[in-house]
Amino acid sequence: MINALILDRPICQIKLYWQLFTSGFSSFALFVLQFCSQFRDSEVTKFRQELEQPVSPSTSSPNTSSPNTSSPNTKREQILQGAMQVFLQQGYANTSMDRVAAAAGVSKQTIYSHFQDKEGLFTALIRRITIERIQLEFGTEMLQGEPEAVLRRLAQVYFDKLASEEYMALIRVVIAESNRFPELAQLYTRTVIQKGRQILSDFFRSHPELKIADPEATAHIFFGSLVSFLISQEILYGKHMMPLAQDQLIDTLVPMVLNRQRHQ
Repeated sequence: MINALILDRPICQIKLYWQLFTSGFSSFALFVLQFCSQFRDSEVTKFRQELEQPVSPSTSSPNTSSPNTSSPNTKREQILQGAMQVFLQQGYANTSMDRVAAAAGVSKQTIYSHFQDKEGLFTALIRRITIERIQLEFGTEMLQGEPEAVLRRLAQVYFDKLASEEYMALIRVVIAESNRFPELAQLYTRTVIQKGRQILSDFFRSHPELKIADPEATAHIFFGSLVSFLISQEILYGKHMMPLAQDQLIDTLVPMVLNRQRHQ
């Protein structure tokens, strides 16, 4: 099960979520671990029930497809589906290749033929539900288009494609394990935060007419606002106490990022 530090204590000092803007994701993760108490029992029960649902036969049964006819992409997806279930149920530390193989309905050798080790498997899982979903919408090349339209679409894609139940569950795992396994948080930072900031800062640099003095800091503020919204509204249940619509955030954030720079 996901680390008891996250699941077995009541929420406290939720108002401090704004630390995300000044401390970055890694510091905010440590903040959650140190200051948050317990999720409400009803929400914990619901979340655990969701994680304990069995994998569908189409992805877990070794008899659903012949080893001789399954394509590499199909087998890779089968492994990632099984790995997702095990990582969310057991946490990073307690996940073994044996458990992943059993959940995916494949042999350990098949897993190693696709992923070098557990870290490689977790990295691929992170990429699958974050960066790859962005690339499906924008392609693998540099962001292109009118700045305001690109920023609005980027924010909407983040909420529509990334802010899924499995993404939020993965964030919980990273936060829960980051104290014992700081390399796990660093892995997420390299794979998602650093990559996203690089893509957006490169886009800002390609538009000198915006006169953005610090593209990296501006990109960090933009994505930090989206991540903060997700954590405060969904993971910390702020939507029940201080609800804020996604459109309201986007309609304020995009002009703020662009107009502030233009007025310097």
